[in-house]
Amino acid sequence: MIDAILSGDGLMASRMVERLLAAVGEDRVDAGIAIHGVYRAAADDKIMPPTFPDGPYLLEKRRVDGQPRETVVLDQVPSQANRIEEALLAARDKGRIELPLFELQAETSRGLVRLTSLEFPHRYADAYLRDSHVDGVRFDRSPAGQRLRQVSAEDSRPLFERDPGSLIFGAWDSHRKGRWPKFARLYTSTMFGLDPQEGERRSMRKDPINMSGAIDDKTKAEGDWKFIPINEKSKGKRLSEIGHGHVLGSVPPGGMSISEARRDAWISLAGLERLRFGDVPDETACLARATLLALAIAGDRLCFVRPSAWLRSGCDLVRVRETLAFEQDGGAVEEFSLTSAEAIEVFHELRDRTAKAGLVMASDTILLTPIPSLAEAIEHAVTKATGEE
Repeated sequence: MIDAILSGDGLMASRMVERLLAAVGEDRVDAGIAIHGVYRAAADDKIMPPTFPDGPYLLEKRRVDGQPRETVVLDQVPSQANRIEEALLAARDKGRIELPLFELQAETSRGLVRLTSLEFPHRYADAYLRDSHVDGVRFDRSPAGQRLRQVSAEDSRPLFERDPGSLIFGAWDSHRKGRWPKFARLYTSTMFGLDPQEGERRSMRKDPINMSGAIDDKTKAEGDWKFIPINEKSKGKRLSEIGHGHVLGSVPPGGMSISEARRDAWISLAGLERLRFGDVPDETACLARATLLALAIAGDRLCFVRPSAWLRSGCDLVRVRETLAFEQDGGAVEEFSLTSAEAIEVFHELRDRTAKAGLVMASDTILLTPIPSLAEAIEHAVTKATGEE
């Protein structure tokens, strides 16, 4: 246990900095950092997993505590990464953590739409970046865009400098011409429920007036639609399609009862070891890897250090216990604890030491504006699109 080492003497951050440097060093003895959480369903044992077209739920066998168990997926790797990026963005907006950011601002008839590089689906390789302007210049021709285009498997410095999340959570530029490097995710996390038993739900939304009938055209929901009595022959749409009357249809998914939920996260030190930083000295590369490791831990703590986790409506989980540990050769573990504030302090110290060694991670925001066609698409999405188009 390194809790005792890190507690009470005011040297926690510095000691953890050295521990992370050792974890990514040439003679490392650690395989990775493992985080295991056990949760129970809030209120009762029933939760609502994500649904899939051919499911509705994703059921699979896993080895849990060495034994095969039936499980239901509660949150997959990409979703967990998005939650951590959301937590990092919230912390940055509050001034708690210093990170580089690309921020797209689109003026629409319903107000300002803001999207950032911690929200772009494809991170540094996203089409939102490609289809934007920086100071009136198309992004790929701007200094920041040209710098990102210099990234390679042998030199990940452009991403370390301007979008470190792409290195931690993975990214691949598949939309631009040419062969671009694939950066595999270094951080993975999943959540699943044990011993799932499918439940039932037979309730529906009810209209207090109990209206029935049809309308001439559902696209006129915000205009002058025509009511059609139910006894008239018509091919009109149901009132429920514009928000009136009962919602009738197939029986909705009824959720799952579980014995408990688990979260398993892993930060790969072997994956970090594969990152290259051009011609920087080995000491600087080690500092950069430790900085990325600290950022991954800080993101995890910001998102999951709290005593409960809300995944979606009907899936509120209460943490029962959690362990963080360096996993080592032969199955040995070295447990530790870290708050989000401590993790951020460690990240900032390592980032600053890396900057002093010559590799600087930015902390500013580069503002973007959409090109006209993207602006038009965003305007349509926020004012006209219904999700059924």
